[in-house]
Amino acid sequence: MAQELLTGKTAIVTGGNSGIGLEAAIVFAERGANVILAVRNEEKGQAARKGILAKQPQARVDVMKLDLADIASVREFADQFKSRFHTLDLLINNAGVMTPPLSKTKDGFELQFGSNHLGHFALTGLLFPLLARTPDSRVVTISSLAHKGAAIDFDNLDGSKGYKAMKFYGQSKLANLLFAMELDKRSKEHGLPIKSMACHPGISATNLFKFGKRDAPQFLKALANRLLQPPAMGALPTVYAATESTLTGGEYIGPDGKGQRKGFPAIDTPHSVANDEATSKRLWDVSEELTGVKFNFSR
Repeated sequence: MAQELLTGKTAIVTGGNSGIGLEAAIVFAERGANVILAVRNEEKGQAARKGILAKQPQARVDVMKLDLADIASVREFADQFKSRFHTLDLLINNAGVMTPPLSKTKDGFELQFGSNHLGHFALTGLLFPLLARTPDSRVVTISSLAHKGAAIDFDNLDGSKGYKAMKFYGQSKLANLLFAMELDKRSKEHGLPIKSMACHPGISATNLFKFGKRDAPQFLKALANRLLQPPAMGALPTVYAATESTLTGGEYIGPDGKGQRKGFPAIDTPHSVANDEATSKRLWDVSEELTGVKFNFSR
């Protein structure tokens, strides 16, 4: 395992104020990266930044507002970032929502598909020129074990023909995985220096485990903390995908334990549903249409 130092490199972590995103951001800061916490709630982002600096006073950590459920916010973030930076080494598409009641984004998309996939698709596309000009840049998109057995229901992406929260969560995580693999394929076809890979945290005790808008009862939190791996362990596949020098792009990283639920990072095998090229291409086209963001693969 040859994981790189990140001195002088710039890393964006969406949802970097808590859970797996925060744990990954801490490691990136420890390794010398300039870390951007791209967060919806700037107050929580600043609290996370202070926590990192309290442990690592020399860390370089900034907070920028990003609401992945609002394409206008994604565009504003990208414009502000490009006005400050001319390269981008690491884009960690981490933020996500899990199993809310049927909800819509600012643009009318079903919230999980809109935030987890479309927001990150748009963000990556808008920042793509910076990634393309940065040697050995990487895009790491967080998927989930929930992609197994999921499907992209192109005729009901907005949930208007029926909605089951967990089914739509699985759909959004399959979309994350399909996007990561298709991005790597297209980047390689055009000779671009971008490596795109997906990862999943196994089953980790993070703040995604909520019931609707209510926090989980304390006894369930205690049970989760005992049975599930902590966020710091859940973040290891993200860190591995972002820094392991032997990866070539297109890998899927997850824990190496039983059922890939816990353990240390290793190359995993996606479910067969992630190998459908026709679905990948259609998802890409639909995502461009819905977001209005097109990737420019020409140098």
